Amino acid sequence: MDWHGKVALVTGGGTGVGRATALRLAARGAAVAVNYSRSEAEAEEVAALIRTQGGRALALRADVSDDAQVRLLVRWIQQAWGRLDLLVNNAACTRFLDHRDLEAHTDEVWDRILAVNLKGAFYCARAAAPLLREHGDGAIVNVASVAGLTGGGSSIAYAASKAALLTMTRSLARALAPEVRVNAVAPGFLVTRWTEGQDRRRDEAIARSALRRLAEPEDVADAILSLASARAVTGQTLVVDAGRSLD
Repeated sequence: MDWHGKVALVTGGGTGVGRATALRLAARGAAVAVNYSRSEAEAEEVAALIRTQGGRALALRADVSDDAQVRLLVRWIQQAWGRLDLLVNNAACTRFLDHRDLEAHTDEVWDRILAVNLKGAFYCARAAAPLLREHGDGAIVNVASVAGLTGGGSSIAYAASKAALLTMTRSLARALAPEVRVNAVAPGFLVTRWTEGQDRRRDEAIARSALRRLAEPEDVADAILSLASARAVTGQTLVVDAGRSLD
């Protein structure tokens, strides 16, 4: 798909998968809103890099768990560029907790993880829907996790939030059709700031993956762009884990 003249919003766009996706989209001609909540310096760096390469980008702050901030975020994009063609729901949070330690999964843990990972994606989709529908070919790609398929991952709350996000992907695909396609990617273990220092888990993931490697943020970004461009695909989840889940 030719992204020239199109506009994308990438939540959590300053680091990891969000950064890689924002840069991929900009390289293909899209104007990119790089959303952040706390990673201001990183988001500004991504936006500045895009602009130095001749692209269009804005770093925009909003906590996706706050509906009012999300609606304002979308209005900023509309005022700046007049349209929105792609929403990438990448913003997420987690806590690394032993799954057997049920008491560690407090209300605070559950509330924050669900507020960002699930409700935040819904708030963004709801706020963006009118703009995405305008041109009849809008797209949403939700960044979930294989934890949502296996029940593993950093915590029970995180796995549950990503499983719910996969279900919501199908629900939104029905609700927003035919003007907007909604799909999801489910990355496996990635080397990001979340997993720095987890050498044992990294080595195990490599050893048990069919491709004997880890997926990189750029691999996930490629999958996101593929789904965003696939005009006959909606309500689907693409696993990006170098074949680890084949085990």
